Amino acid sequence: MSTENLADLAAHIESRMPDAVRSTQIVVGELTVLAERDHILALLRFLRDDQQCNFETLIDICGVDYPERGERFEVVYHLLSMRMNHRVRVRIRTDEETPVVSCVPIWPAANWFEREAFDLFGIVFEGHADLRRILTDYGFIGHPFRKDFPISGHVEMRYDAERQRVIYQPVTIEPREITPRVVREENYGGLR
Repeated sequence: MSTENLADLAAHIESRMPDAVRSTQIVVGELTVLAERDHILALLRFLRDDQQCNFETLIDICGVDYPERGERFEVVYHLLSMRMNHRVRVRIRTDEETPVVSCVPIWPAANWFEREAFDLFGIVFEGHADLRRILTDYGFIGHPFRKDFPISGHVEMRYDAERQRVIYQPVTIEPREITPRVVREENYGGLR
């Protein structure tokens, strides 16, 4: 889609949904809409149902963490219109306490995407019927895609041969002496 057509689409969205749209931006041939969190469901429904938009396919929902901001998370919706052959990215901002309305009633495929954003970032989706972890273990502590999550994690899991089961224990990082390894040339077949 040409930049001119994307600009026309952005103007159409802004004119029809003025309360929902904060701003639009076209970068590298892609349209991004920064939207108001409280109007996201109305905007997504409009983008799906409006005849000039026809974004009938939800490609993905993902989270982004900006811990230095007051509203540290962004929820990003990637939509596709196969009829019109164009895409749009819709972004909203939220904080750790404020939930985002679930878009599962519009696109049932959002179910697992929202669960993933909840599991990995801790973003809560209000109205989601089954908001629980999907990628990490149910006993997992924290949200691993947050930028302030420790690289080593909080808990480690290992198999204990004596107990004959998997056990969880707090992560301990003990200093250890590193023994230098001698690398010989014959180990690499003379290649450097």
